[in-house]
Amino acid sequence: MSSLLIAPDDPASADVTALLQTHADFALKESPPDTCHFLDVTALKAPDITFWSARENEVLLGVVALKALDARSGEVKSMHVAQAARGKGAGRALMEHLLDEARGRGYASLWLETGNTPGFHAALALYERLGFQRCPAFGCYQETDFNVFMTLDLTASHAA
Repeated sequence: MSSLLIAPDDPASADVTALLQTHADFALKESPPDTCHFLDVTALKAPDITFWSARENEVLLGVVALKALDARSGEVKSMHVAQAARGKGAGRALMEHLLDEARGRGYASLWLETGNTPGFHAALALYERLGFQRCPAFGCYQETDFNVFMTLDLTASHAA
């Protein structure tokens, strides 16, 4: 992925909106609606959220967002890689970009919520390779049989 470009993007642009719809459809197929916490385009444009896309030769490969929780922590939101780009490093590149941004902001920790059904296994494996560890529900989330909560101590030596 030598020509991969990760940059801020507009969640309302046509190709991004289409990928976000794919993300929502996937989450709703894999989990009950009341356990899905993906953000819509309007929510991704909130001032406490930074949104990036990964593109190769202008083709959208994936997206990720970082939500500020407070001055020292953030939450990974809306991480999704297009089906055709999976297994090629776009997801890891997006997450490493997000981690660099979080460290640059002085965050000590990152948090995320995701699903646990088979469709989420590749994402869970990526988060674990990056050093995220499972934890109890955080913030306003409620634990269910379909959610996994993870955190990453950005000050630890094991963090990617």
